Amino acid sequence: MNTDERWAEEDLGYMRQALALAGEGAAAGEVPVGAIVVQDGEVISAAHNRTLADVDPSAHAEMLAVRAAAIAFGNHRLNEATLYVTLEPCSMCVGMLAEARIARIVFGAYDDKSGACGSAVDLAEHAALNHVMEVNGGLLAGECGEVLRDFFAERRD
Repeated sequence: MNTDERWAEEDLGYMRQALALAGEGAAAGEVPVGAIVVQDGEVISAAHNRTLADVDPSAHAEMLAVRAAAIAFGNHRLNEATLYVTLEPCSMCVGMLAEARIARIVFGAYDDKSGACGSAVDLAEHAALNHVMEVNGGLLAGECGEVLRDFFAERRD
C-alpha cells in the first residue's frame, strides 16, 4: 500500500501545490521549500523560501506564508488554518506557528538535523508551549525529499 493513501485527497492536492512552490524556490536558487496556508478549503497564502532574495534568515516559506495569511485575515491568530509545508518546520518556525495559533501542520519530508516536529526535537508537543497544534508528517515525503536532495546534489557538483 502507498503510505500516502492514508491522507485525504485534499491534503495531497495542497501538498502538491506546496511542492510546485518549492520548485519555484529552487529555480530562484533558494533552498526548495514551499508552504501554503489553507482555511475552509481556500488557499489564503503561499510562499517559498526567500532567505537569499530578502537577505533575511527568517524568510522561511512557513514564516512568509503565515505572515501573508495573518495580513489577509487582519488577525495574527490563525486558529482554524492549516499550514502545508514540504519540509518539517525548524524551531524558529514552530515557535511562530504556536504564536499564530495555527490549528494544524502538515509537512512532507522529515528533517533529522533541524526538524522541530519530532525529528531533531519536538517543540510542537512541548509542554511549555501554550498552544497545541495537530502535526501530521510524511505527506509525499519521498517527492519532497527528492526535490531537496536534487537541489543540494546540483550545488555540490
